[in-house]
Amino acid sequence: MHVLVTGASSGIGEAIAREYAKAGAAVTVVARRKERLDALCGELGARSLAIAADLSRAADPAPWLRMAEGAHGLVDVLVNNAGMQIVGPTAETSPDAGEELLRLNVASPMRLTIAVLPGMLERRQGTIVDVASMAALTPTPGMYYYNASKAALGAASESLRAELRGTGVHVVTVYPGPVHTAMGDKGIEAYQPSRASRTLPWGTTEELARRIRHAVEKRKPRVIYPASYAISRRFPNVARWFVGRYTPPLKKP
Repeated sequence: MHVLVTGASSGIGEAIAREYAKAGAAVTVVARRKERLDALCGELGARSLAIAADLSRAADPAPWLRMAEGAHGLVDVLVNNAGMQIVGPTAETSPDAGEELLRLNVASPMRLTIAVLPGMLERRQGTIVDVASMAALTPTPGMYYYNASKAALGAASESLRAELRGTGVHVVTVYPGPVHTAMGDKGIEAYQPSRASRTLPWGTTEELARRIRHAVEKRKPRVIYPASYAISRRFPNVARWFVGRYTPPLKKP
């Protein structure tokens, strides 16, 4: 099995790469920071490949995708995980930075999906994993572009799964809640401390990666983790009211 993971130099992507390598899969890891990828592959072993690419440019992935497939064969599981986050007052957000975020969080995974999908359809097998966010279900104040990007990716992912029903190709949509990563911790630090934020359930990247691999194997439609956040999908209006009402104010510069 060949698993390709974007945004694998740290956080959730790194944990997913480790989880699949531990299970015996060949793993291609893609991110901008080549030195981190090389260090990761040094731990994962010979059946791993590091590819440095700036996915925020949303350029044609074909050249480096051919490199990955030349090393490990056709992609069996594509994990669209690469992403960035902007947390701050919307009026003070740079549109250029916001549009870079949209390219990385939305345009890039859609390009990659379209690049691998014809081969998966021809083989009648394969899985696409889209790592969205709970922000797709319950938009958080202060994350204007990030909310939009994850809602777009989540909607595209859910619709693609329905479109591909009966083809042998499966789609897993992932909605992580608070998980301790460098990006997640930095995002929380942008808000003023509050009792609500201190009592939120938090997860780990290792457990999320394990649940994602299980969902792929069992062909489950989605992963919501920590599991308590599934209430947001069942009762979206209540969840959105709660997040809008109780998200603490952003820290002042």
